[in-house]
Amino acid sequence: MSSFRSGFITIIGRPNAGKSTLMNTILEQKIAIVSDKPQTTQNKIRGFYTTDDAQLIFIDTPGIHKPKHKLGEFMNEAAKSAVDGVDVIFYIVDGSEAYGKGEEYIIRSLPEGTPVFLLLNKIDLLEKSALLRLIGEYSERFPFAEIVPVSALKDENIDRLLAAVIPYLPEGPRYYPDDMVTDQPERAIMAEIIREKVLESTEDEIPHAVAVEMLEVKEREDGTVYASAVIYAERESQKGILIGKHGAMLKKIGRNARLEMEKTLGSKFYLELWVKVKKDWRNKDIYLRNFGFDKKTLKE
Repeated sequence: MSSFRSGFITIIGRPNAGKSTLMNTILEQKIAIVSDKPQTTQNKIRGFYTTDDAQLIFIDTPGIHKPKHKLGEFMNEAAKSAVDGVDVIFYIVDGSEAYGKGEEYIIRSLPEGTPVFLLLNKIDLLEKSALLRLIGEYSERFPFAEIVPVSALKDENIDRLLAAVIPYLPEGPRYYPDDMVTDQPERAIMAEIIREKVLESTEDEIPHAVAVEMLEVKEREDGTVYASAVIYAERESQKGILIGKHGAMLKKIGRNARLEMEKTLGSKFYLELWVKVKKDWRNKDIYLRNFGFDKKTLKE
């Protein structure tokens, strides 16, 4: 009788390397928001992949970057703390970009003694010769346990990756039920979906200056879910952009968020949104704690 293996796998990398896309693809379900804006993921998110023989517990992390405010510092600490005590580290790299100081910084910070898989992402954009050069270049810089070229978006080589990592996991129990794919509360998923639609709909000056707070979530007698939330901006000018002319932008964000919630959570939604200003919230500890960015919880 074969033994059951289970373990914790942290996914790290620079912003926009494809960390959240990779986890969503593995789980075949969207639990982490994605966008073409850097630093989309702001906190650690767990996802669970279970087979007959193994359970893989993934920890998606914010992109490691040079912080410009206290929120950025929190995001970096969240990413770095997530490598402590795990069984395997997936270090994902955008293979379409040249090796630079950002990758060098991450490689220097990789812990000793934990197997590190290098995932060269976006191979669908690379010629074979360029991929081979990358493999050679990264191989010289760190003793990776495995180097696996993948395309997280196109689902290329993901099966090979999963098959390769299971032998590195220890024998262990099922930590979570087979049908459970995340420990994220539904309210947190709703808030993240709203933030994703802000990222998709607004210009560069807006995205990371917003936070979302769910005010109320309740199921009505007809089975629909009523949800209300506040989108917080840092400046009045950002509030104006988020609302838009005659409320058009806010209606667009709300409509897109509602449709995504219905698709992701499997219920019919009625969603109300408001926009408020909390000046410079990304640099104020009290607001960061209120929005769930609490350094005391990083080890959890």
